[in-house]
Amino acid sequence: MATEKKSSSKKWSQQVTMKSNALDLEEGVFTWHDPKKIAASLKKSAERSTRRKSTPFRAAMSMLVFYINRAGKGLDENQKQILEQAKDELRSLYNR
Repeated sequence: MATEKKSSSKKWSQQVTMKSNALDLEEGVFTWHDPKKIAASLKKSAERSTRRKSTPFRAAMSMLVFYINRAGKGLDENQKQILEQAKDELRSLYNR
């Protein structure tokens, strides 16, 4: 039973990552190797969205943090570093 629940949780988070209700993400954005490109894509998605409930910065940062947290131990260490750098780039793009 616990396996079933974990499986559905995984599918839920995967669905959020693939098709966010608040942001239309570019395909594979979290697998890219350029933190600046990731941050720019998230910013563009957040600013174009008419469905987000918070500021563009918060929406973009929330999606990035969500992905990092949900990927957890399965996230390659190099990619995790790139995504952490993307957080800094996103802050820079919004002058924060």
